[in-house]
Amino acid sequence: MSEYYSYVPHELLRRRVRDLASGVEGELMAVINENVSDSATEHWTELAYIRVASGREITTSVSNIQPAGQDLSGTSLDPPRTAVGLRHREAPIDRWPPMPGPGRSSDAER
Repeated sequence: MSEYYSYVPHELLRRRVRDLASGVEGELMAVINENVSDSATEHWTELAYIRVASGREITTSVSNIQPAGQDLSGTSLDPPRTAVGLRHREAPIDRWPPMPGPGRSSDAER
């Protein structure tokens, strides 16, 4: 692999961004057009370098970043699944009938 790369200007440099693929937020440090091929045929791609809270930098495709704090409702991201395999919005909200309280009759009394 040749070690060619070039810096690419980007409107979100030094701003807080979110990686849509992982959900990680951090500061966009650089966008670099890199040759990512490990063969004789070159394959160039633009990678975004995001510095996360721990100080480490992660890379992702430039097409996967957006300004942090934007609503994700327009994206294809699904909320994480719960332990039983259901998305939170699909999980039953009330599993048990309401308990009878003062002024309420139970089913046995009806």
